[in-house]
Amino acid sequence: MAAGADEPIRREPPDLRGLSLADIARLAAERRLPPVETWNPPDCGHSGMRIDRSGTWWHAGSPIGRPALVRLFSTILRREPDGRFVLVTPVEKLAIDVEDAPFLAVEAMSEGEGRERRIAFRLATDDLVIAGPDHPLRFAAGADGAPRPYLHVRGAAPWPLEALVARPVFYELAAWALAEQEAQGGPLGLWSDGAFFAFPT
Repeated sequence: MAAGADEPIRREPPDLRGLSLADIARLAAERRLPPVETWNPPDCGHSGMRIDRSGTWWHAGSPIGRPALVRLFSTILRREPDGRFVLVTPVEKLAIDVEDAPFLAVEAMSEGEGRERRIAFRLATDDLVIAGPDHPLRFAAGADGAPRPYLHVRGAAPWPLEALVARPVFYELAAWALAEQEAQGGPLGLWSDGAFFAFPT
């Protein structure tokens, strides 16, 4: 599949530890994605690609070893009205299999407390997302009964593109939520960018 933009290949991974939330919000806003929602090319079959439950991208049975290539493909990913995942360019549309969520949140940074808190996530593709009304967190039950948190990355309901929050990151969120509940009382959960996300209990 052809792709014309090489910006994701040149971009260095952000280091959240050295950034304020204002810096992260600016970087997230500056990220320009192709207008895949406006493209209407014909279906051209299957891409031979899949994204497994760990967020690893595969092609023809082998993992894609170049992170820059994964980042590039992730910018042309969208969901169809029937829920299918596809890779889209102005001239072709190819199906891609996704076992769980297409993205994985691998790092989180929190600033502020209570209603003033903001939480930024870095995805494995190096995208930056601030949880809030436009990027809510939701929880689903995993096969083992443990909660599986998902972050809305982009796209509209009922079929948004989401990131599974990696287990170590979820543990970090849970620790923040427990500390806040102990200090302030109330339900277990976290505020971010003006929205409250209740944790399953």
